[in-house]
Amino acid sequence: MIKKNAAVNYGSVLKIGAFTVRIETSVSSVTEGIALLYAGYRRLSDKDFADFFVRIYSPPGIRRFWRKQVHFAFDQYRPFKPLPYSQALPFFEWGLNWCISGYAHQYLIIHAAVVEKHGQALILPGEPGSGKSTLCAALVNSGWRLLSDELTLYERSSGLIVPVPRPVSLKNESIDLIHSTFSDALFSPTVHDTTKGSVALMKPPEESVKRMMDKALPAVVVFPKYQPDKKLSLTPFNKAEAFMKLAELSFNYPVLGAEGFESLYELVEQCKTFNFVYAGDFEKAMDCFEQLILEIK
Repeated sequence: MIKKNAAVNYGSVLKIGAFTVRIETSVSSVTEGIALLYAGYRRLSDKDFADFFVRIYSPPGIRRFWRKQVHFAFDQYRPFKPLPYSQALPFFEWGLNWCISGYAHQYLIIHAAVVEKHGQALILPGEPGSGKSTLCAALVNSGWRLLSDELTLYERSSGLIVPVPRPVSLKNESIDLIHSTFSDALFSPTVHDTTKGSVALMKPPEESVKRMMDKALPAVVVFPKYQPDKKLSLTPFNKAEAFMKLAELSFNYPVLGAEGFESLYELVEQCKTFNFVYAGDFEKAMDCFEQLILEIK
């Protein structure tokens, strides 16, 4: 286990759900952030096989002193342009999302948060601005188990959702909203002026980390939409239209070809599908989802 205040040295290997990730870095914001946010995750030996080998490092030369930057490398490949040094911790999270969505094709991968309660998985697909991460953070602070904030992994062989619980990424106003509503939630320092605005990472609940290998049965797909001037509403959504939206939000649906079509069809058939409009009233939203899951159960 990584102790809360332990530094992460070169060669740290973490078990994160279905994946083993080797991390090499000497960037203090990343070592401190991982020690804080990934406390309780299993730490493996440097000799263990790693699905992904990533490095976060500052380039040599003048950039070490002037407008410092940071690189993300996957094996020996740098898929992104460097970012400002201050953005190193969220860069690690974004880069790991890229690794999983680009290479874990044993799963159908959808851009969606996913949580579980009473053995039933609630999938929350959404584009930026839909409020899915804010809603996900509220749910996991209200007794739901976090399976993922960003990547829903559907395993066709079992028909189950495979967890990959990692810190929940919150942006701009959502940071203060979740922080003020759930005072026990633990956050990384806020990083400003990223391409997504201000970003902070919320530590996953301990129970979600302990149960990271427990798969869940997909039961409900809810397309959230944050609209502060609207009343809360949950309305049935046509499955054919839901299929098309999920296909658009899948990272590897085209890559999987016929298998992707069949996997997505199976997933949609397993679930009830809804549109959900909310205005930030988390208590009403929690009651709505609790009732929905109990009815399905």
